[in-house]
Amino acid sequence: MRFTKKTLYNLIIINIKLLKYILLPFSLIYGLIVSLRNYLFDKNILKSNEFDVKTILVGNLSAGGTGKTPHIEYLIRLLKNDYKLATLSRGYGRKSHGFIESDENSTATQIGDEPLQFKTKFPEVSVNVGVKRVDSIIEIMGKESPPEIILLDDAFQHRALKAGFSILLTDYSSPFYKDFMLPTGYLREFPVGKKRANILVVTKCPDDISEEKKQEIIGRLKPTSSQKVFFSMIKYGDITYLKKSNNKLLINELSSKNILLITGIANPKPLLNYLNKNKVNVTHLKYPDHFNFSEKEIEKIVAKFQKMEGENKIILTTEKDAMRLKAFEELKSLPIYFQEIEVEIV
Repeated sequence: MRFTKKTLYNLIIINIKLLKYILLPFSLIYGLIVSLRNYLFDKNILKSNEFDVKTILVGNLSAGGTGKTPHIEYLIRLLKNDYKLATLSRGYGRKSHGFIESDENSTATQIGDEPLQFKTKFPEVSVNVGVKRVDSIIEIMGKESPPEIILLDDAFQHRALKAGFSILLTDYSSPFYKDFMLPTGYLREFPVGKKRANILVVTKCPDDISEEKKQEIIGRLKPTSSQKVFFSMIKYGDITYLKKSNNKLLINELSSKNILLITGIANPKPLLNYLNKNKVNVTHLKYPDHFNFSEKEIEKIVAKFQKMEGENKIILTTEKDAMRLKAFEELKSLPIYFQEIEVEIV
């Protein structure tokens, strides 16, 4: 038999499908354990803690990639002029431990890339990290000037804390009703968990999504009578120079440049589609979400960039990745830009 690339591709697909069947019993066992835990919280056998301070939770049913960070930023912009705000995240990827309130000297290593992004963009907001959310809220409210609202980042499965209002996100291209429990799929709990949310938001929608498509998705989501469903899309903003925030590029200026794109996010596909739509060609270095860049990896990036042809070349990355990359001295002499994003309700 002739061994071609197509044959190899088909073998890989078959093996992936077989692996999913092999992992299916583990997914069911994991799902049952999570369901039992949720049942115990629902029946008040396990205690959920409530606080007098207003809390708004943004979370998902899947393991990352739905766009929680820009939706937290959406809420910050919406509320910061009327309320004293604080954010509370786990601080995924940080090397520190315990509860930390960020300041102007905080780094991604100390608090994580997403909280650092919040603090960089909204210095007036109290940005906090802590794995134990209940203890962390007690710490936050014990401050001399406590917040009026706490935005809880990725705490939907943290049942020990009962939020005042819950927003559940699901990705347009990978909605939870098409997914399955870990490790076969990416779900942290069965889709029935959606009933705990006040609002469902379908994220990363195409800007031309039709009313018919929205109604089709709503039908698949099956919201309860008290739940509202919203649709959001990514709005691409400035392309900002990492060293000088007032130095920016327009998207149409990128088509003439030789670009090394670095991403360490769960799903870079929307960004790649946006660049392709605007006729921007890139050499893409793709890393896992929250990738912990080492000195060796940075050396590889520098070498890759230096080998690229032409003088008119730049490094482009995401805003979240920029929070981790800006700590490396080797990169400070290079022209690094990051793509800002916001979310917009369709």
